[in-house]
Amino acid sequence: MAYKINGKEVGNIGFGLMGLTWRPDHLSDEAIFPVLRQALASGCNCWNASPFYGTPDHNSLTVLRRYFEKYPEDADKALLNVKGCLRPGFKLDASADGVAWSIADSLAMLGGAAKIDQFEPARKDPKVDIETTVRSIAEHARRGDVGGVSLSEVSAQTIRRAAEVARIESVEVELSLWSTDPLENGVLETCGELGILVYAYAPLGRGMLAGGIKSPEDIVEGDLRKDYPRFQPGAFETNLRLVDEVKKLAAAKKCTPAQIAINWVLALSRRPGMPKIIPIPGASSVERVRENAVEIELSEDDMAELDRLIREFPPVGERYPEHGMALLDR
Repeated sequence: MAYKINGKEVGNIGFGLMGLTWRPDHLSDEAIFPVLRQALASGCNCWNASPFYGTPDHNSLTVLRRYFEKYPEDADKALLNVKGCLRPGFKLDASADGVAWSIADSLAMLGGAAKIDQFEPARKDPKVDIETTVRSIAEHARRGDVGGVSLSEVSAQTIRRAAEVARIESVEVELSLWSTDPLENGVLETCGELGILVYAYAPLGRGMLAGGIKSPEDIVEGDLRKDYPRFQPGAFETNLRLVDEVKKLAAAKKCTPAQIAINWVLALSRRPGMPKIIPIPGASSVERVRENAVEIELSEDDMAELDRLIREFPPVGERYPEHGMALLDR
């Protein structure tokens, strides 16, 4: 580890908690805690969590409270990024009142077992100027309620406006071999120019790029992906072509498709003008955490081949259902 955020050393690969608690089955603490311990042991200590990743009593923050109460020595090892500003019923509220309520709610769920290093609204609230939202989070940071200000799924223009108000610690975006918008819409370029860290969520294409999902029937009822356009029959089969090509490259390099996908995101940081990018894959098993944490060297030829595959096999379907796409700041 060499990169520091607010004085904490962090690994090159982080960990997203959504998949542990926002799922149709209900993983117990006994199943979750070893995964979290392995994430830290593997150096994946940038953790992304939210009170709406799960139910009111079993979401990523309530689970973290119980985890850190059991393992208090781990609380200072993880850098905790919390996504909020969603009222009950998934109503976005990034007003000053909404920010205050969300931070207080998140802190209450953590129960003093851990600190919030970075706080971000889940999306830009179209009803509220970004300056108002950022100014409010920054005020809470000055009070010590949270460590710093972050943003999620925002445009390059919004990032620039926000950066005029306060220091932006990080920006979270969906970035993977089949979600390359941040490379094309100026978001990564802007973050590179302003020195803002980027968290890349869903670097495995919501599991698709790991190669284990062979058909839409492999996704169980109640899984959010059942409603996602890219996982629908017709689109799914077309999107599987990129996965098959990634598998071929992985076989040639004697690694897994997931490792190719995650390390492609990592390698983007080496390109001129790019920011520091930390992929935050999720995992629900110790074995998968270990697999995702492996850093491999992708040569310029490898990157050129992956660039070709991205051009030749673009994904079919939007990233989210219609209501989810409507919330994106584009």
